[in-house]
Amino acid sequence: MRGTSSLAAALLALAVVVLALLISPPADGSPPVRKAFWGPTSVRGLSQFPIYHDLGVDIFQVAINWQTTAPTRPRHPTDPSDRAYLWPRRIDYAVEQARRYGMGVLIMLVGSPKWASGHTAWQFAPRRARDFAFFARAAARRYPNVRYWMIWGEPSRVGTFRPITPQLSFGLPLVPKQQQAPRRYARLLDAAYGALKAVSPRNLVIGGNSFTGGDISPISWAQYMRLPDGRPPRMDMYGHNPFSYRRPDLANPPSGAGTVDFSDLGRFSAHVNRYLRRPGQPRIPLFLSEFTVPTVRTDIEFNFYVPLEKQSSWVRGAFRVARTLGHRIYALGWIHLYDQKPNPKHAVVEGGLLTWDHRKKPGYFAFQRG
Repeated sequence: MRGTSSLAAALLALAVVVLALLISPPADGSPPVRKAFWGPTSVRGLSQFPIYHDLGVDIFQVAINWQTTAPTRPRHPTDPSDRAYLWPRRIDYAVEQARRYGMGVLIMLVGSPKWASGHTAWQFAPRRARDFAFFARAAARRYPNVRYWMIWGEPSRVGTFRPITPQLSFGLPLVPKQQQAPRRYARLLDAAYGALKAVSPRNLVIGGNSFTGGDISPISWAQYMRLPDGRPPRMDMYGHNPFSYRRPDLANPPSGAGTVDFSDLGRFSAHVNRYLRRPGQPRIPLFLSEFTVPTVRTDIEFNFYVPLEKQSSWVRGAFRVARTLGHRIYALGWIHLYDQKPNPKHAVVEGGLLTWDHRKKPGYFAFQRG
């Protein structure tokens, strides 16, 4: 018995050492940065997950649009097997492939069907937050191994969330009509949080999900996200897409006018926690879901571009910022794996880490090294 006890103690000590090695920060004292990615699950029938694995991706990000998933009202809205639900097969594939390659999955829940919002366009918020919460609960039951849940994407702009009254000047407080959108979103987020946690307390909920600019500035968006009783909505992390027109560097001056790029994240983290942390809640970390840097003048998404080597430098700068801010940053995400094929008739997306013909840019290796 004494020998068995000694062996058990030795194995326990070894396990503690191994665990410490796994979770300890790098030798330079910087905490590890989780890598997230938005991109295709397959291209011409070939899984892209070996590429994500090569890049060191920890969290693969996908979206489910409520409008196309439940075009008719379910009779049992929290039951994922209700006949009204049309769950996308690509999500099943993404979950299976991510598991195979040792990644987690983030699902962004977005959009509303006409029966819930009264509008044909998916961008309109539902009339009742509980309907969205029922959908969130059904999704969590449909995908029990998914732990990351993002509530809507970039709701601070008209193109992805309605109704919204634009902020005419980012430097001014929101008037009552402008406050309605962040407050309506807060009700959706809080309701979804309760539904997702009811399925599993391990589910992590990402809210806010602003970006550099928007029709309402990210600073105002966070400040006015309030429930009817005046409290901030519940969330585990605040999502932000810090697209930048300059190299990420915390030494850069503030962007100004209420915008928040990569260099502003230290200041923005303090702002988020000042306005959204509930009593007794730990610090709310930032989940940086999307970042990209275009490398060709004709990019359709941005009115700037950088040379290939500078994209690599900006990627390194982004990871340096995330490591410096430590536990205030949960993950750093990228959007676009490939550039689109050049087209002389119109602009295309050209902020990928791979060219359209699958050649690795210097930025690919910078993201890989993290």
